Amino acid sequence: MGSTEDANVLASIVAAPELGSPDDTDAFLNAMPIPELASMWCALQRLSRRDQTPGTWAAILYFDHLPHNWPDRALDFALEVLRSEPDKPTVMQLNDKFMPSLMYAHGANVIGRIETEVRQNAGLRWLIGGIHFGPDESSGSRIKAIADVDAWRADEIARRTPKRPLECEAMSVPDLARAWVEQYSKSARDRDDNFFAMMDYERELREEDADKAIDLIVEILKIETNPVLLSLLAAGPLEDVISMETIDRIEREAAADKRFHDLLGGVWYYRAPDELKARLDALVGQNRW
Repeated sequence: MGSTEDANVLASIVAAPELGSPDDTDAFLNAMPIPELASMWCALQRLSRRDQTPGTWAAILYFDHLPHNWPDRALDFALEVLRSEPDKPTVMQLNDKFMPSLMYAHGANVIGRIETEVRQNAGLRWLIGGIHFGPDESSGSRIKAIADVDAWRADEIARRTPKRPLECEAMSVPDLARAWVEQYSKSARDRDDNFFAMMDYERELREEDADKAIDLIVEILKIETNPVLLSLLAAGPLEDVISMETIDRIEREAAADKRFHDLLGGVWYYRAPDELKARLDALVGQNRW
C-alpha cells in the first residue's frame, strides 16, 4: 500500500464515528470485510507515534483484542495480511503481539488450520518462525516442526540493524535530544536497535548522571511540542529521574520554565515517599493531565 492509500485509510479511521466506545469499535470493525481490515492494520503499522489520534488508538486496541476474542477471524486476517501486503517490515509486525497472542490464547484451536495452510504457504511458515513459545505451551512443538525459523531470524536481524548506529556517549545534549525525538516518533515497525540503544542510554543517565538526564529533558522541550511525545517524555524520562536526590533541581527547572512545570502534570508519583510526594504535590497542584 502506498502513502496515499495509507492516508486515505487513516483519514477514514479519524472520521469514523463508530470508533467511539470499545463496543462500537468492535461492532464496526467486526462487520468489516477481511481485506479492508488488513489494509487498515497495515496502515496503522506505518503510522508514526506523533500522528496517533483517539480514532487510531481505538482501532489499535481492536487489533490487540482480535486474537483473544475471535480466533478464526484473527487467523483469516493474518493470512490476508500475508497475501496482500508486499512490505516485509509491515508484515513482520504480526509477530509483535498479534500472532503470539493468538497462539497463547487459542493455539490448540487454530494449530490444525495452520498445519494445513503451511503445506502451500511459505509465507506462513516464515511468519510462525518468529513466534516464541514457553515450555508449557502445548502448540509449541507442533509449530516448531513446520516453522521456517532460520528465514525469520535472518530477516529480523536485517530489520533491526541500523544503517548508522547511535553512539550516545559521544553525542552532545542537543544531538541526543534530536535523536530522542526521532527514535520515539517512529512506529514500532520502523524501530531498529537505535531505539533500544537510546532506551539503554536513558537508563544509564538516570542511574549514573541524573543531572544530564534532566538536561536532556529540558533540551527536548526546546524542540518538541507534540502531545503524544510529551506524554512519553513525562511518563518515561521525567518520571523515572525524579527522586529525593533530584527534587531540588526539578523545582528549579519548574520555576524557570513553564513548559517543564506543565510536563510534571503527566508524571505519576503516587507511590513516592511522603516527603517527595508532598513536594511534587506543591509543584503540580491541579495541573494533572
